Amino acid sequence: MSQSHPRISKAVIPAAGLGTRFLPATKATPKEMLPVVDKPAIQYVVEEAVAAGLDDVLMVTGRNKRPLEDHFDRNYELESALEKKGDANRLAKVQESSDLATMHYVRQGDPKGLGHAVLCAAPHVGDEPFAVLLGDDLIDPRDPLLQRMIDVHAQHGGSVVALMEVAPEQIHLYGSAAVEATEDADVVRVGGLVEKPDAADAPSNFAIIGRYVLDPAVFEILRKTEPGRGGEIQLTDALQQLAADEGVGGPVHGVVFKGRRYDTGDRGDYLRAIVRLACEREDLGPDFRTWLRRYVTEEMQQR
Repeated sequence: MSQSHPRISKAVIPAAGLGTRFLPATKATPKEMLPVVDKPAIQYVVEEAVAAGLDDVLMVTGRNKRPLEDHFDRNYELESALEKKGDANRLAKVQESSDLATMHYVRQGDPKGLGHAVLCAAPHVGDEPFAVLLGDDLIDPRDPLLQRMIDVHAQHGGSVVALMEVAPEQIHLYGSAAVEATEDADVVRVGGLVEKPDAADAPSNFAIIGRYVLDPAVFEILRKTEPGRGGEIQLTDALQQLAADEGVGGPVHGVVFKGRRYDTGDRGDYLRAIVRLACEREDLGPDFRTWLRRYVTEEMQQR
């Protein structure tokens, strides 16, 4: 491993979105706190960062996001009640979230897009590379994407994005990357990026998903980045500049991910994520799979 590239220890998790696709459930509850089986979605993301060695986590939040802070804080009254009951199992689960990492919080204020949310992290991150994890993308812990991205950064420096191949008709939902192959089968060189292009204009069907390892030079670029698509400051636009000017924060590489990803920002995928994760749980899976088979069979017979 090259000694010229600093160790990454900080993770930034933008969590200021309104979650309008899940209304009315998110009217008073942050979308990040919606449960995936029996843990809020945001806890899976923090656990992923910690598993990759990032024990300093900054959440970029907004109004009505106080439950996020409460979840990762101690709850002495609840812990005391569980301790008195002798419920060691639930006590351990409650304490787990508060012991995961050193948590920090900053408010985004005006919702000016992902690029602006990342820029809000500049005072905390300082002049060192860092990771960004979007809360809508849950990556299965058996497929350590973030750790692979950190390894690629250690080798090449610059910035690293996570990519997945999608159907051409879906690329308009993502940022799209122009890529060149490298010696590593799962690593590509990124020559350019376009935010949510029409299928005919997309440079490829490699879509950017919600994991980034960024050089701190991105902050200065974001400060100068004008609002782009949707009137927001797009992180993709800043990454395009990093890819074009290797002398300032570049190069940009991509890790092509072929593992298990759950998009909890979409209602259908959110439900599918719950079913898949519940089926794989040792404590819930056997009974739940039996019920699910019976339910599907009965549904098919009635149609």
